[in-house]
Amino acid sequence: MRTLPALLVVDAANVVGARPDGWWRDRPGAAARLVARLTDAARLRRPVRWVAVLEGAAKAGVPETPEGSPAQPAVVHAAGAGDDAIAEQAAALAAAHPTEPLGVVTADRGLQARLPPTAQLIGPRTLWAVLDAVDDTDG
Repeated sequence: MRTLPALLVVDAANVVGARPDGWWRDRPGAAARLVARLTDAARLRRPVRWVAVLEGAAKAGVPETPEGSPAQPAVVHAAGAGDDAIAEQAAALAAAHPTEPLGVVTADRGLQARLPPTAQLIGPRTLWAVLDAVDDTDG
């Protein structure tokens, strides 16, 4: 199983959209399922901080919890464009934890230019593979 950085910002819309499982019919439900899967992975991985950024209708599926905890990803509701919130969260994490590796999960190459230079871009398929491996280890 590939390991993920201890600091991780997740473009939830991009990740959910990477799997054609009917998410477009229930964006709040898809967001809730993704955050539940991230919580399971965070519990096992013991990250420093993971943040899931939700936008649009998906925000109705999970309450905003911007502080999070080591065992629970923070959930941030984008006030406007999701890319703006993702870039802000990545910059804040990089500044608060300068010695920890930072990853941003998205397939949005345009967003890459807005991220801290040390941020590692991670594709949604990689995150899904890690989440699926966590499910496999849970039994």
